[in-house]
Amino acid sequence: MKKISMLIMFTVLAVLLSGCMYPESERAENQIPYEEQVNSVQNAINQYQEESGGLLPIKTRDMDVDQFIKYPIDFSKIVPKYLSEIPSNAFETGGIFQYVLMDVEENPTVKLVDLQMAETIRSINIRKSANGGRAPIAEIIADNVYRLNYTAMGFKEEQMAVSPYSGRNLPLVVTGKGDVYVDYSMDLYTELQEYEGTIEEGQDIRFLLYDDSPIVPAYSLPYTVDEDMEPIFNNE
Repeated sequence: MKKISMLIMFTVLAVLLSGCMYPESERAENQIPYEEQVNSVQNAINQYQEESGGLLPIKTRDMDVDQFIKYPIDFSKIVPKYLSEIPSNAFETGGIFQYVLMDVEENPTVKLVDLQMAETIRSINIRKSANGGRAPIAEIIADNVYRLNYTAMGFKEEQMAVSPYSGRNLPLVVTGKGDVYVDYSMDLYTELQEYEGTIEEGQDIRFLLYDDSPIVPAYSLPYTVDEDMEPIFNNE
């Protein structure tokens, strides 16, 4: 009986220790865009703006930065006065999301950037650096948009990014400047099939992805539609 009790005790201890030792970046709660966490940050932003006379708690970035990552939230300005703690899924606490603001002029709205996308792109940029900064091209996709030649770069297989919207494996593209982006064409095609509104010529259609989602399509090029209402790059 004593042996059984000791065995149970050691089993429970092992489970507790495994939970404590589980990599912070891989904990489930760090990888889910919980609605209540986004809402709590939104409430803190609203309070801060009201009490500061219209200012926003954001970090300064160059104006030519991608619109979806241009206004990262500075949690040091709202924690703990307006928010008890930084969300567990935020990058600052080991999560995979960067909290950002969109529509800062009219209606500052809290959104999330999936940093796993950035990590995928970073791995390709590292390989590019090892190749003298070159990005070998396998195929022309559109004007100034190309598919990478992964074999020439030393990869065993095509590199993909998992879509935060559909869970699909999305391909990557590169521009003539050597900048790598995620290709959301498949997700946008799906959204267009269900969209009942009107798309104007040349309009950026990426709003279809983030209007009803807390996650923005960062690290992507602009898209519009062709005459068949299918997504095309609008990289002008």
